[in-house]
Amino acid sequence: MALLKVKGLTKRFGGLAANNDISLDVPQGSLFAVIGPNGAGKTTFFNMISGFLGSTAGSIEFDGRDVTKAPQHEIAAMGLVRTFQLVQLFKGMSVAENVEVGCHLATRGGVAASLFRPAWFRKQEIEVRERAYELLEFVGLSAQADIDSELLPYGQQRLLEVARALAAKPKLLLLDEPAAGLNTQETEGLAHIIQKINAQGTTVLLIEHDVALVTRIAHRIAVLDFGKKIAEGTPDEIKAHPEVIAAYLGVEEVENA
Repeated sequence: MALLKVKGLTKRFGGLAANNDISLDVPQGSLFAVIGPNGAGKTTFFNMISGFLGSTAGSIEFDGRDVTKAPQHEIAAMGLVRTFQLVQLFKGMSVAENVEVGCHLATRGGVAASLFRPAWFRKQEIEVRERAYELLEFVGLSAQADIDSELLPYGQQRLLEVARALAAKPKLLLLDEPAAGLNTQETEGLAHIIQKINAQGTTVLLIEHDVALVTRIAHRIAVLDFGKKIAEGTPDEIKAHPEVIAAYLGVEEVENA
């Protein structure tokens, strides 16, 4: 069963087609990756799926509902949650508070509850704090819970963003180049966490430039080049696909191989 179905998705900026007639199905429970060279249209694709950008043509179905024209907050509330290529933490908040903000997407309450703090609201706040610490433990940041999030090294900021996204209890977690800027050791740690997230039942769709990482952990991979999907298959199929090799290495290298 496909949790996400994308059909003929197209985005044009004037005469430029950033994405052109892209179709793919992301199976429930899978770890699916979208790769491609710089400028292939990967982030534009993510932006349309998550509601940050409207499409020119095509359709997006998530969990059985058409979300092609749905606003981003509605899509997130349905369980499609994303991280960003550039780390976007809440400044002036602690590490734990950043994760607690993510938890509130899945809680209830409003201004009146915040002001009068009934018993159910106080209980919910305790549960939010406990959930935040559990997620920080999951990504290896529990010891840093009370420090200012801006003081974390870059690699740990990446992990904090993942923990905050998990706090919203996603059905589908979109990771936009999560390994960007990480060293080899940090990338290995991230790969392990992504696999743990998926093993716990969360469907993962990631965009990544690190082909070695993707081919090691993904169940299935789609490849974009110049805004078009040129291949889709298992990691072994993708590594042997001539169009994929040409897109990354250049036609001349393929011909001389």
